[in-house]
Order: sequence, then structure tokens, then C-alpha cells
Amino acid sequence: MNVEEAATFFANEAGPAQSLSTLLRGGLSHLRLGQPATELSGGEAQRIKLATELQKQRRGHTLYILDEPTTGLHPSDADRLMEHLQELVEAGNTVIVAEHDMRLVARADWVIDLGPGAGDKGGRVVAQGTPATIARSTDSVTAPFLARYVSDTTKPPAASP
Repeated sequence: MNVEEAATFFANEAGPAQSLSTLLRGGLSHLRLGQPATELSGGEAQRIKLATELQKQRRGHTLYILDEPTTGLHPSDADRLMEHLQELVEAGNTVIVAEHDMRLVARADWVIDLGPGAGDKGGRVVAQGTPATIARSTDSVTAPFLARYVSDTTKPPAASP
């Protein structure tokens, strides 16, 4: 059975229900119980690790580094993942994410834009600051794309339909 089916099946069992709920919130409802790790995408593997961390009773002071964790996710699942990451931040942890989804970058506390291009053409800090600061940068190739999702309010951008 997949995670979603298992969550229903174990709904009245506290331990499994909590673990499965965390996986559901991370956008992993489609995974099969017992699925080999070799069949997981990199993003799925990262989200499983993240779900495991969220279940631990830690009191902050941990550094999490994720590389494009939203790759392949539906926007609603990406929103759920961002909620997970926000929980880690609110618990006193530091979360660093390499991400290209501007809708999610717009929700960050701080952005470091590297460039000016990829590979040998990149590698230096082009701009850094809040998403709004980056969106106004004249040196950043990212700026016009990020500007579509940045507003002057503190409300995070809505999910795309």
C-alpha cells in the first residue's frame, strides 16, 4: 500500500499515524511502504530525511542543507514542503536550500544569488538580501523572475493553479 492508504489504515495507531502524517505533509503520499531507496528520486529521498528529522524531538541548533527539494513536486506539495521547512526554522534551526522555483524563493528570509551564469561562468555572489531586494537588483539575472512573486507585503505568494 502507498503512504496515503497506510495513513488511513493506521489512523488509530499513534506511532505509525504520526510518521505517515509527516510523510503526507511532505508530498510523499504516492510512495509505497517498503519501496527500495534505489527507486526514489533525489527530491523524494531528501523529503523522507526531512520527515524523519521533523519527528525527532530536537530543540534547534541544527543546519539543514537541501538541493532543489521541490523538483518534480506539484505546487501544493511544494507548499507542504515549505511548511515543513518553516517548522524547522521556527524550532531554531537553520535551513539552506538551493532552489530554482521562484515562487518558493520569494518565501525565503534571505537569498544569495550566485552567477552570473552556470558552470565556469558562475560562482560569484551576484546579489544577496531579502527576496524583495534581489527582485530589484540590476545585477541579477534572477531578479525579473523573482519579481513576479515578490510583493511588498509579508504575505507569502499564493500557489499557482
